[in-house]
Amino acid sequence: MTRCSGGAEIYAIVDSGGKQYKVAPKQTLDVDNIDAPNGEAVVFDKVLLVSDGDNTQVGSPTVAGAKVLATSNGPVRGDKIVVFRYKNKTRYRKKTGSRSHLTRLTVDRVVLSGE
Repeated sequence: MTRCSGGAEIYAIVDSGGKQYKVAPKQTLDVDNIDAPNGEAVVFDKVLLVSDGDNTQVGSPTVAGAKVLATSNGPVRGDKIVVFRYKNKTRYRKKTGSRSHLTRLTVDRVVLSGE
């Protein structure tokens, strides 16, 4: 994590695709598939919380003026989830699975409100 003046860590909690992620600069994270090709800039406007160690801003529901800037690293596939259905005494076995489509992002900067 990136340290501010005073040695504190700066981080934010953002909402993307109905899920919440704790992000910090130079962090890589996988979010649900968004339409962003490799190298494109992505801006998260739904920032729920911003903290720079000394003070914390909690939004209701979002922090006004706060943004998280990230760069897309392109689409990736998630881990395989295996679903196995079995009923005893009837010889019923069904094995299926799925892999989710994700977009890998690298967080560049957390912009506090007022910057």
